Amino acid sequence: MVRLIVFSDDWGRHPSSCQHLVRRLAVRHPTLWVNTIGTRAPRLSRGDLAKATQRLQQWLSLPAASIEPANLTVIAPVMWPRFRHVWEQRLNGALIGRAVRAALAGAARRNGAQRCIALTTAPIGGALLDHLSADAWVYYRVDDVTAWPDLSNAAMHALEQRLLGRADRVIAASRVLQTTATASRHPPALLTHGVDLEHWGGLGNGAAVTPVTPPAWAQRLTRPLVAFWGLIDRRLDTAWLRALADRGRATPMSLVLVGPRLEPDPAIARLPAVCLPGALPYDQLPGVAAAADVLIMPYTDTPATRAMQPLKLKEYLATDKPVVVRRLPATVEWSDAADVVDSAEEFARVVVERARSGLPESQRRARRRLVDESWDAKARLFEAMLLESLS
Repeated sequence: MVRLIVFSDDWGRHPSSCQHLVRRLAVRHPTLWVNTIGTRAPRLSRGDLAKATQRLQQWLSLPAASIEPANLTVIAPVMWPRFRHVWEQRLNGALIGRAVRAALAGAARRNGAQRCIALTTAPIGGALLDHLSADAWVYYRVDDVTAWPDLSNAAMHALEQRLLGRADRVIAASRVLQTTATASRHPPALLTHGVDLEHWGGLGNGAAVTPVTPPAWAQRLTRPLVAFWGLIDRRLDTAWLRALADRGRATPMSLVLVGPRLEPDPAIARLPAVCLPGALPYDQLPGVAAAADVLIMPYTDTPATRAMQPLKLKEYLATDKPVVVRRLPATVEWSDAADVVDSAEEFARVVVERARSGLPESQRRARRRLVDESWDAKARLFEAMLLESLS
């Protein structure tokens, strides 16, 4: 048994891959989860103001909260909201380090000293290396955030290079992320994302654990219903969505984009038949899938999207619904289980065809290998990689 210190997204939001994995590991390993911020400079927008309000509420609450699973404690240290400049990195390193040391001191009094692994999913971990003592540092590289739009890319790149050069273990979520981690002092390991088949109710394994009820607003929309869920930002290809909306003029349909909006192209909201219901809890997404006729992933082809391993891909495939996605390194591996397309015109045409024909039997059979992609299996591999960092 070891102690884990995890620097990642806010615990309890739409679960990230790290949350899926750590939820399983925390059953055996006492875990301190540290909600972090700072990869993008805040602006005077409605979304950023809402995030700031939520963060202030976290800071004003109790300093640490123990939640399910019982071994998991979550803290939200007071932080400066950026890491762009060196002084900001040093300030946040000191603030976060002090909060973590205080939380660990209390845990040590209760449970005794244990070997400790610090795990970070973002380059900002590079600012914490000198402010926190750990037996091993692990960088779980889930995205190339240095290539994301609207981030402090130069600062993120410098922090990531520092982190790669000092981490005892680097675990990449995609082959692109694995091969581009050239500054790592150890060969990066590969761990692709998993899926919770029971949650999505696919592959003929019966009903989902959470009762599937299509949202009331979805039942009032024009059919067929084409759906996407995830972060709605500049990585979505407006031209592809416009091509699909133009098809909808001849073949009426509804285009539903579920998720938080992070300054996407404003033209998306003006497309005909587009519905933007906002973010929904994870437990409600199977209902969106049940209401949909086709699930889509119309990302742009950029360094950021070529590097990513979208969680939603395997979630889509587990729903028994037709799936149409852009050809990217992460999607081409599943080209026998979904329609992988190369152009806006092909995308629009295939979506309309699948809305009429449904899921091909050949794709249904190809999806059976999802049974080997469970989060439980991925967590066992992840745990072994983490423990290897101590050797």
